[in-house]
Amino acid sequence: MNLSEFRSGWKVLILALLGIAVSINAVLLYGFGALVIPFEEAFGWDRGSQQVAISFLYGGAVIGLQAVGWVNIALGVRATTVASLLLMGVGYLVCIPLLGGSIWSLYILFGILPIVGMGALAITWTQLINLWFVENRGLALAIGLSGTGLTAAVMPSAIAACIESWGWPSVFVLLAVLNFVLIPLTLMLFRFPRASLSSSEGGDESKSIAALGGVDFKKGVVSRRFWTCNIAIALVVSAVMGMITNGVPMLQNMGFSGKEAGYIFSTFGASLVLGRLTVGFFLDRYWPPGVAAFSLMIPAVGCVIFYTGSDSIPVMMLAVGLVGAGAGAEFDVAAFLVAKFFGLKDYGRLMGFHQALITVASAMAPLLFAAMYKASAGYQAMLVYCIFATAVGGAMLLSLGRPPEFSGGQAKAA
Repeated sequence: MNLSEFRSGWKVLILALLGIAVSINAVLLYGFGALVIPFEEAFGWDRGSQQVAISFLYGGAVIGLQAVGWVNIALGVRATTVASLLLMGVGYLVCIPLLGGSIWSLYILFGILPIVGMGALAITWTQLINLWFVENRGLALAIGLSGTGLTAAVMPSAIAACIESWGWPSVFVLLAVLNFVLIPLTLMLFRFPRASLSSSEGGDESKSIAALGGVDFKKGVVSRRFWTCNIAIALVVSAVMGMITNGVPMLQNMGFSGKEAGYIFSTFGASLVLGRLTVGFFLDRYWPPGVAAFSLMIPAVGCVIFYTGSDSIPVMMLAVGLVGAGAGAEFDVAAFLVAKFFGLKDYGRLMGFHQALITVASAMAPLLFAAMYKASAGYQAMLVYCIFATAVGGAMLLSLGRPPEFSGGQAKAA
């Protein structure tokens, strides 16, 4: 393994990991559960109605993901990121006096926050990683995207501790501080490696990125390969979302106690990180579509185990682990394939479009599975869908073929 990229880009990689860990989709998704009861007690909002806030969060993220690529071109990626971190911090603080009364205050604020913080979403940090790492791009993306695992491990307990000591408003103070702390780190560490033609362009950021080569947005968005990636990964994500939200109750239906089900499903987090790192390592060394297809088809085996059923805790932990490994690979695979097959020239807008579609799939999946559960009075129909979606979605990536070569590779740091 050539470690020269890590020697020159490790600071940027750490910044990206922290940025992904603090991004709103991570902190509010994994930390929201700890806020539900305090909100119920403070404002009388029932728990079911509060769940709709996550749909508004996803909806805001879709808008932010579409807009960020265009704003980056107009203002520059670094400036957009710093401004977004500042606006996010202020936005969290504004939530404290505005939350209350109608539950629509929660919905509206959750919808607005990802828009004002568009430059601090994960897409920005993966673009930064892609620019710094070429030979070890898959592994670097896996390390950076493990920030979500860090958030999942730390944020629920941190939020619970804040609520217990100072009440729910302290949670938004904590989230604001995290964004404010990241601003000076971003100002110090956020920089691009010099593109091969940047010296002739006077160091202009947007022109430097364009000089790296690749297809533009208009050409990429109508490409067969692009839509193969979109459809394939959307199928897998929809299935994984169903397994995440229904995994514990399915285990309880199989006869496991609530404690046993929780213990079995705890395998998910560790397998997610392990799967992400493993897939990232192999993406750098073997045919990317083959590695991607295999990694995204792994959850199908776990779903088959759920479908056939077992009263063995180790067997069901294996099933959950297989689903988790595929879940960990998904974003890593998407970020890698978009950069590999379409270059970095218009990565921000293409990846933003892709992630918007995936976010819609994530938001729609629970509605689909709720309908399946009511129609079949059980989880069998959902599991059949999950087996089909992960097997077919993963296999579709085999049709991508050989990645093209783009002119203008990584250059020395600016």
